[in-house]
Amino acid sequence: MLNPRRFTLMAPLLALALPAVAAPDPGNWQDVLAEAEGQTVYWNAWGGDSRTNRYIDWVAKQMQAQHNVTVEHVKLDDTSSAVSRVLAEKQAGNDDDGSIDLIWINGENFAAMRDRDLLFGPFAESLPNFALTNAAENPEVVTDFTLPTEGFESPWGKAQITFYYDADQVDTPPQDMQALLDWARANPGQFSYPKIPDFTGSTFLKQALIELTDQDEALYQPVEESDFEAVTAPLWAYLDALHPHLWRSGRTFPDSGPNLRTLMSDGELSLAFSFYPTDAAVAVREYELPESVRSYVLDGGTLGNVHFVAIPYNSPHKAGAMILADFLMSPEAQAQKQSLAMWGDRSVLDIESLDAEDQALFEQGDRHPSELPADALSNTLPEPHPSWMTALQDAWLERYGVN
Repeated sequence: MLNPRRFTLMAPLLALALPAVAAPDPGNWQDVLAEAEGQTVYWNAWGGDSRTNRYIDWVAKQMQAQHNVTVEHVKLDDTSSAVSRVLAEKQAGNDDDGSIDLIWINGENFAAMRDRDLLFGPFAESLPNFALTNAAENPEVVTDFTLPTEGFESPWGKAQITFYYDADQVDTPPQDMQALLDWARANPGQFSYPKIPDFTGSTFLKQALIELTDQDEALYQPVEESDFEAVTAPLWAYLDALHPHLWRSGRTFPDSGPNLRTLMSDGELSLAFSFYPTDAAVAVREYELPESVRSYVLDGGTLGNVHFVAIPYNSPHKAGAMILADFLMSPEAQAQKQSLAMWGDRSVLDIESLDAEDQALFEQGDRHPSELPADALSNTLPEPHPSWMTALQDAWLERYGVN
């Protein structure tokens, strides 16, 4: 009879003797397709907005029908929690059976994972649909907060700060940061931004800093190479002046971008902003905001970036994750995502280089009155180095985060 205790003691030794699980070769797509068959991909993605969630639900249905791959949306409040989980698994020696197969990621979280060798790759440029991004002419799809992605991330959407206002209450919305301060003084309680470290709120800090500092070149280098206090002094002076005129006198802040939208819907705000350019238009279509809402960007441009998906180094379902990443870049999936009836997130594809049939997928008829004009997003401000995000969040929390 087998001694259970002896078997238990031997199990770790047997596990150590097993060869490491071979990662699928991204360059051999037929093998990737075959290996992905029947896999379940655990996609860790922000779950804080109903529109992104319904799009991911649609993606899951398509992946099951087209590839027999099950997609489980693991909803995150903060992407850094997924980064911490992968790091903990690595420290525990779990190099082959991680709990995460794909992460919606960019910026400081991508930088942290690359710095700690937590990502599988390069894989992105081997995906069949990657060519449709025309990366040679659109370098933003291979650059993440100034850092080259080097094939360790696959692009799937674009975001850019877009302001929106109720035209029945606001005649002339502010067109720059100084005008926003003046407007807030004249209209107390009618504007706010999400509490840090929410990514929409953190992006507002960067937008303001780019405009207010006279040392903006420092923002595109690691923060430790600059005099942080000197570079950011104008930002803190600005926020000190702005906060007393915000919603609830700046004593508390909304939790997120969707929460800002709710406050607009409830009539508590008359001016807000989103990181999704069509956010207000979708909300008007769905009767969440009044028909009088209009969208605009600041005269000097607004901050924008590309968001990506990445595969942890210890994902046990890398083939399925690659199939999912590739599907997210397909014209079918990109057009569905950009549709105002689904999400309204901008495409990473070079639509003009697509064939006529695929271009037709992106035709959405007449522009909604709450949408931006087609050329409004031509002035996109690049993201600072990812180290600035963390430094700004920490400094904000130290100054204002006690409430």
